[in-house]
Amino acid sequence: MGNRKVVTIKMREIKVTKDFINSKNTSVLYESGNTKVLITVSISERLPRWLENSDSGWVTAEYSMLPGSSGSRVPRKSYEGGRSKEISRLIGRSLRAVCNLKLLNGYSVTVDCDVLEADGGTRTASINGAWIALNESFNNLIKNGEMHQNPLTNHVAALSVGIVEGDFIVDLDYKNDSNAEVDLNIVLNDKFEILEIQGTAEKKPFSKEDLDKLFEITKPEIGKIIDIQKS
Repeated sequence: MGNRKVVTIKMREIKVTKDFINSKNTSVLYESGNTKVLITVSISERLPRWLENSDSGWVTAEYSMLPGSSGSRVPRKSYEGGRSKEISRLIGRSLRAVCNLKLLNGYSVTVDCDVLEADGGTRTASINGAWIALNESFNNLIKNGEMHQNPLTNHVAALSVGIVEGDFIVDLDYKNDSNAEVDLNIVLNDKFEILEIQGTAEKKPFSKEDLDKLFEITKPEIGKIIDIQKS
């Protein structure tokens, strides 16, 4: 493991389209290579039961893949499966980690992430686009006089990264993900502090040195995503 041939391959091209659909809800199409995720934000004044009569708001997320988003049809009820729920919770945790819920007092926010085309990295693309859509929604509330301060305290961005045949690759597409011997999903804020790391040795164990290398090559690429969010 210490003799890996290290070739770093950087992330795919990113494209962001705001107001992708004609709706009163904020919408963003986030594209990373051939992966395309449509994010919409819905805001309600109906809080979850456990937050009623509190001084806090709430942010949650739902992730799903449309039937034609991959090579084989995805059932419409796939959200009920464990994978979609696990990814939904990851997105929700990531957004709440950079949001002051006290400033959302009285509002319940749902971020829907629908995968239109899946070519790897759908959960990380969802997080990146979700921050943009959420920020747009909050700014619209401020513009309309319904909110005085944006509750977002930091940016959040995420990337998949892995080792494929000895190459260190950031932003794995489906082909690379399918052949990865190491597969990580890294979620950071704009201080490069860790919000979450999901990691698996798909084929054989990896070293602490490999983990450090994967983390370090991911940071500058996440910095580029945050620059896109800021712009």
